[in-house]
Amino acid sequence: MFGWRKKSSRLKDLLPKVEGKYLSDEPMKKYTWFGVGGPAEVMFCPKDNADLASFMKQKPYNLPIFVIGGGSNLLVRDGGIPGVVIKLNSKAYKICEVEKDKIICGAGMKNNELKKIMLDNNVGGLEFLVSIPGTLGGAVKTNAGCFGKELKDVLLGATVVNGDGEELKVAADDFNLGYRCSYFPEDWIVTELVLKTKPQDKETTIKILEDQKMYRMKTQPHNVKTAGSTFKNPEGLKAWELIKNTGSNALKVNDAEVSNVHCNFLINKGNASASDLEELGNKIVENVKRETSIVLEWEVKRVGVAK
Repeated sequence: MFGWRKKSSRLKDLLPKVEGKYLSDEPMKKYTWFGVGGPAEVMFCPKDNADLASFMKQKPYNLPIFVIGGGSNLLVRDGGIPGVVIKLNSKAYKICEVEKDKIICGAGMKNNELKKIMLDNNVGGLEFLVSIPGTLGGAVKTNAGCFGKELKDVLLGATVVNGDGEELKVAADDFNLGYRCSYFPEDWIVTELVLKTKPQDKETTIKILEDQKMYRMKTQPHNVKTAGSTFKNPEGLKAWELIKNTGSNALKVNDAEVSNVHCNFLINKGNASASDLEELGNKIVENVKRETSIVLEWEVKRVGVAK
């Protein structure tokens, strides 16, 4: 696997020259909300789309590629991620243009940065995204949503760079967004989003944002190491109710525990490993299945190799 478990500099020698930067053996725990995970063999931070497209055209054949957003819904295993991890964190991916009924945003923008944009331009409709940790690019992959709205409700289109280094304009429907999921080519890297807005005064936007913040503060853990909702809600059911009613909320593995505020949240109490967190999640799945015959599906994306 391209020098995995050897010196990562050997992989770097195989990679094309770029205007951005390569980071060898970059600790992924720096980029995830759980604060765990082994290193990326190489992390690539492109300067812009031209740099990203050039890399994709010239990269070694069959090189493993993984794109990371804000790391809020991600569990990186302790052995790290082989190949190249791409992170869109340059200025080129944090630009936003505001038009009459839409905004055009770089995929590297944090969701919470939409708050200032809405207030400065007297527009609304994106409040639900503000309260979701992570970046806009990552929101596409999971069709992020809350408070009765999902990204698919506001996504008009996007720009992607594909595995051949081609830059494409893609319609929203082509992402095939569903409940906490999407179905589009694995080699598409979302670099820009077009989001629908509506005219709205600042007072209304502030009220909606404050109400959502208060709700989250009361019902979800905060100021802890967590990746948000761990499991998807089975159709017609609530994952947290299944966890609580089967006694699975009492399970723990070392410093990996179930939140006592919301039992669909796993938390790292301080020294949990990725293995601890994944083992805890799998125990919950097994327990719920044994008691109810319902199989919970992970919402948190688990990537990388075990140590």
